[in-house]
Amino acid sequence: MPAATPRLIPLWVKIPYTAFMAVLIPVYLYHYGPTNFLYFCDVAIVMTLLAVWIESPLLCSAGLVGIFLPQMLWVIDFFGELAGFPLTGLTGYMFHAHKPFYLRFLSFFHFWLPFLLIYLVWLLGYDKRGILLWTLLTWILLPVCYFLLPGPGVYDNPNLPVNINYVQGFNEKQAQTWLDPNVYFACLMGILPLGIFAPTHFFFHWLMPAPRERAPA
Repeated sequence: MPAATPRLIPLWVKIPYTAFMAVLIPVYLYHYGPTNFLYFCDVAIVMTLLAVWIESPLLCSAGLVGIFLPQMLWVIDFFGELAGFPLTGLTGYMFHAHKPFYLRFLSFFHFWLPFLLIYLVWLLGYDKRGILLWTLLTWILLPVCYFLLPGPGVYDNPNLPVNINYVQGFNEKQAQTWLDPNVYFACLMGILPLGIFAPTHFFFHWLMPAPRERAPA
C-alpha cells in the first residue's frame, strides 16, 4: 500500500469553514437568490470551499488574486464606518439595524476571507496560473452581469442583487453617467485584470513560496 500524504491544510480550518458555508449558502439562496453568487467575493468564497478540501494552490491563488485588493478596500471602509467616518459607503449595510443580524454576521466574511486566503496560499504555495484562471472567470461573469442581470434601480424586492460586480457603476440605485455604458463596461473588462489582478499577482508571486509538493508520510 502506498503511504498516505499528509494534509497541508489542517482540519481545524476545513471543518469550521465547511460548517460556515453550510449555513451561508442556503441562507443567501433564500434571501438573495442564486444570482448573488455571481459576485466576485461570493465566487471566491465558494471556490475556497472546494480548494481547502482538494488543497489546490491554483484555486486559492486565483481567489487571492481576484479579491485581495477589493476586499482590503472593504476592510478599510468597515473601520471607517465603525469609527464614524464613512469612506466609500461599501460597508454601510453592515451597520443598518433593520438588516437582520445574522445576515450581517454572514456578510462579515468579506473582512476575514482575504486573510484566510493569504494563510492558505502560504500553506499551499502560490500558483502563478491563478491570475489566468481569475481573469477568465472575470471575462465570463462580467458580460453575464452586464447583459443579462438587473441593473441599478429601485425594485419591489429590496434583496434583489442588482448591478452585480458594479458593471454599471458603483451605485445600486442609479447607473453611472460620466461614460457611455458600453465604454465603461469595456474599461472595466480591461482595468480589473491590468490594474487590480496584475499588481496583486506580482506581489504574491514575489512574497509567497512556490506550490508545495506533499511528501509521503
